[in-house]
Amino acid sequence: QVQLVESGGGLVQPGGSLRLSCAVSGSMIMIYTMGWYRQAPGKQRELVAQLSLSRSGTTTYADSVKGRFTISRDNAKNTVYLQMNSLKPEDTAVYYCNAVILGVSRWGQGTQVTVSS
Repeated sequence: QVQLVESGGGLVQPGGSLRLSCAVSGSMIMIYTMGWYRQAPGKQRELVAQLSLSRSGTTTYADSVKGRFTISRDNAKNTVYLQMNSLKPEDTAVYYCNAVILGVSRWGQGTQVTVSS
């Protein structure tokens, strides 16, 4: 059974950078897409970035993070990353890794990102 484990969150000043990692245990061969979502206090969970694991490798980003965040994968490490640059206070949230496997979403436990001076 596929499990997702996030890491890399923390406290960073505005304008700073963080890289989140999502380690996938088990085979990724049945995974259709992987993505990062976030949920701020009192708000709904929202898509931040998504990566198709098909040959196309299509990426999708929320408008609020375009040009600042980059989703990528390392096949050898079974890991998906979210590079976050130029962080803003409004990026503060719990970030969750997501994998869609045969139409079913699986989630990691989440990692806290706090952007504050």
